[in-house]
Amino acid sequence: MEMNSKSIRKAFLDFFVSKKHMVVPSSPMVVKNDPTLMFTNAGMNQFKDIFLGNQSPKHTRFTDTQKCLRVSGKHNDLEEVGRDTYHHTMFEMLGNWSFGDYFKKEAIDWAWEFLHDKMGISEDRLYATIFEGSKEDKLSLDDEARSYWLKHLPAERIIPGNKKDNFWEMGDTGPCGPCSEIHIDLRSDAERDQLDGRELVNKDHPLVIEIWNLVFMQYNRMADGHLEDLPARNVDTGMGFERLCMVLEGKKSNYDTDVFQPIILGLGNMCGKKYGENKDTDIAMRVISDHLRAISFAIADGQLPSNNKAGYVIRRILRRAERYGYTFLGFRKAFMYKLVDILVKEMGDSFPEIKAQQDLIEKVMKEEEDNFLHTLETGIHLLEEVADKVKKAGKKEVEGKVAFVLYDTYGFPLDLTELILKEQNLSVNSKEFEEEMKKQKNRSKNAASQETGDWMEMRPSDEEKFIGYQSLISDVNITRYRKVNQKNKIFYQLVFDQTPFYGEMGGQVGDTGYLEADGEKILITNTIKENNLIIHIAKKLPVNPKAVFHAVVNSKRRILIADNHSATHLLDQALREILGNHIEQKGSYVCPDYLRFDFSHFRKVTDEELSRVQKRVNELIRMNIKKEEIVDVPINKAKEYGAIALFGEKYGDKVRIIRFGESVELCGGTHIASTGQIGCFVILSEGAVSAGVRRIEAITADKAEEYLTKKTDDMKEIGLMMNNTRDIKKSVSLLMEENSSLKKQVEKYERVAVSTLKDELKNKVVIINGVNVLAEKIIINSTQTMKDLAFQLRGELEPLFCVMGAEINGKPSLNVIISESLVKEKGLNAGNIIREAAKEMNGKGGGQPFYAMAGGNDVKGIPAAIEKAVLFFKK
Repeated sequence: MEMNSKSIRKAFLDFFVSKKHMVVPSSPMVVKNDPTLMFTNAGMNQFKDIFLGNQSPKHTRFTDTQKCLRVSGKHNDLEEVGRDTYHHTMFEMLGNWSFGDYFKKEAIDWAWEFLHDKMGISEDRLYATIFEGSKEDKLSLDDEARSYWLKHLPAERIIPGNKKDNFWEMGDTGPCGPCSEIHIDLRSDAERDQLDGRELVNKDHPLVIEIWNLVFMQYNRMADGHLEDLPARNVDTGMGFERLCMVLEGKKSNYDTDVFQPIILGLGNMCGKKYGENKDTDIAMRVISDHLRAISFAIADGQLPSNNKAGYVIRRILRRAERYGYTFLGFRKAFMYKLVDILVKEMGDSFPEIKAQQDLIEKVMKEEEDNFLHTLETGIHLLEEVADKVKKAGKKEVEGKVAFVLYDTYGFPLDLTELILKEQNLSVNSKEFEEEMKKQKNRSKNAASQETGDWMEMRPSDEEKFIGYQSLISDVNITRYRKVNQKNKIFYQLVFDQTPFYGEMGGQVGDTGYLEADGEKILITNTIKENNLIIHIAKKLPVNPKAVFHAVVNSKRRILIADNHSATHLLDQALREILGNHIEQKGSYVCPDYLRFDFSHFRKVTDEELSRVQKRVNELIRMNIKKEEIVDVPINKAKEYGAIALFGEKYGDKVRIIRFGESVELCGGTHIASTGQIGCFVILSEGAVSAGVRRIEAITADKAEEYLTKKTDDMKEIGLMMNNTRDIKKSVSLLMEENSSLKKQVEKYERVAVSTLKDELKNKVVIINGVNVLAEKIIINSTQTMKDLAFQLRGELEPLFCVMGAEINGKPSLNVIISESLVKEKGLNAGNIIREAAKEMNGKGGGQPFYAMAGGNDVKGIPAAIEKAVLFFKK
């Protein structure tokens, strides 16, 4: 059966629709409102609330293709992707789901029917694994799954598997269960005759691979490790789309399919190399084609490259692809962004978000590429300097710590450092490098360490009801709670049957407040939303958790948050009116003190435009527009209504619309009743977040009033300083002109004084071994003047070793300047010298080999610092 990727994807979904499954769209690859995940890494993520019992399923059978990102864990170390032919960072996972409906029999029968009967895969190439059991968990062999597989496969093709391979767990605690994997043997008949494929299952053979995993969730793992039966048994399956395409298109590599080949072909045309002719260039092309997809989909889903958390992961993926292009394909300028158009043509119909965001993806990617190429050149230059020092010292090995700095600061993986050094017959102490990596991982692990206990169920409750739109006070019951130990600090997470507290979501911070019952007051320090559960953070547990509590939200804080949130909607409208309809929100942060709004725009917003935006928002505030709130609107109807939806957000079947006049947005946040309550809006700053994305920070209400009052008071004080002149602007301008004139006069006098000082210093030069040596404490007004003097002396005395110290503004200052000839011939380094000498002044410093400066805290140490610096020369 000849198929391509698009027809394969459709065939899978159509098959399960015929089995009465509902097709759901892929959720965003970037995860929001789940502190345990940065990215969607499995098809089950969007159903996590159902598995955890936080939400009832609206249907019992679902099917989908889910875009996923994996950069760690089993077989998915980022540095390994591209080296083989079947692992990826971003991939599609085809899945079918049952919630309390069918179980093992149907899941196995339908998997067989699809693969064998519908797709025509030969049964003699298929193997199934089943859970062999676990003494630790008191579980026996999964005979039930085995009995169903015996209808389709001979016993020798049904292989028991251990807990690592055949028991799926969501985490340390939570839903789990045995699984049954389907493997396929794609080797030639001759190879299969020599060795039975059974011997290669789960042995990382590139042509004997897992294609589908059927997970049977029937247990719940408790905090103490024991298993309890789930009230409803569920099925969660996941099949690698790219692997299935490889099988059905008759290829031996995922990268040979039409999923990747158009990108690889375009890449080959750009670099003038052909895929399949060289091992190193093949790996590079696989890496780039894989990573291009991951980066593009992440940006489309709202995650921009950055230096922390999810943004850092995306930046790291991009830099890995970039350095492969640099090292093996000869690219010296940004190139990946040019491939986005091919990706959009191939996948834009199935995933319209990348088509809609193509312009942004290309601009962000190009800026990131340009920045990293500059960093890469700097790192290579640094590595060459290190290599020269090692060779001069007669050594053959570079310290692992140096390699780690290159990795951590410049994005150099160990293999790139080794590759560059190998060309110079040098190696790296890889053991030291791994030790530094281990230390970093331990630091990260310790920073994120958290022990979470089991939920203690107080009373049954299917779903928590949020009533905080209507009320800030309510009587509530605790339905469950758990103890959390984070960095040796104990706190409790509480869940209520209903709550007026807003859980942090959509850029809006969570509410604070308190619970009260029987004379006991429990402070709620934060409210978060984990998956679909509103969780209240308290430092202690109530004495009687079964009491009926009076829950009170901090109303003043909530109102300030609502002021800022409603202001972001007005700001969005004003930006569209003044800058154009291309404006799209790319993120926001709303708290009591300020608001932050990120938006797509490809140039700096001018001061005049910002002034107009601020003026327009304040006009909308003064119009006192009433809020219109429309709830439970079908998503399609909401879009017809003109409501603005955010890319990268996963909306349910029913949504909430917030309208202030012409501003119409899908929003789950809290808002004021009418715009007049905002009071005033002031923009504090505007700047770039990344290519094509700008950020405005602003304040409203009390903070805006405080800001404007302070500005007015400052102007009054300035007026008093200007003798209450009516034209303060003109008076300040005259004062600046006068100040500039005086500065020029001072500089003139300083030049004369420095010239005189220079002549005096030249008379104090001592010649040692043919070198002019000057070591003096001097009187001078600024470090810049001292630097200028040092360079003048170096220009007039050759060769020169000079160290000068001075007390400037009550602080010690030291500089060392050395002629280039001495740096090259004698290996002197001003930076190294001054770092040691500065210790005498209780200070530190650094610089280049020929010039360095240092500051400190002990002026009495200046003479000792000068003497110590001279000792380096004498040695």
